[in-house]
Amino acid sequence: QVQLVESGGGLVQPGGSLRLSCAASGFTFSNYRMSWYRQAPGKERELVARIISTGDSTDYADSVKGRFTISRDNRKATVYLQMNSLKPEETAIYYCNAYFRAPWAPQNDYWGQGTQVTVSS
Repeated sequence: QVQLVESGGGLVQPGGSLRLSCAASGFTFSNYRMSWYRQAPGKERELVARIISTGDSTDYADSVKGRFTISRDNRKATVYLQMNSLKPEETAIYYCNAYFRAPWAPQNDYWGQGTQVTVSS
């Protein structure tokens, strides 16, 4: 029922750009904090960018600040990650995450299947 479907990954040259999308369904998207994570082979998953439910506040990993932009469209139930000036070391699987927590309800923590981003000449 709950689905997070990432798209937009692929092969890009160093210095190039990609826009990732994550389409959500099966839950009330506007209630959820949305995040992008990435994981390269042999490395731990790391948080790349995060946006609160309203879209009024964002956070970024220091390594991507100024180059990446996270945004969301609550009407379309979609979160985006615009990635500019990509570097080879940013080759990874990029995952979409949805999180909700309230004192009166169990938390929900959903993950997509990921989309591969390869930065190479």
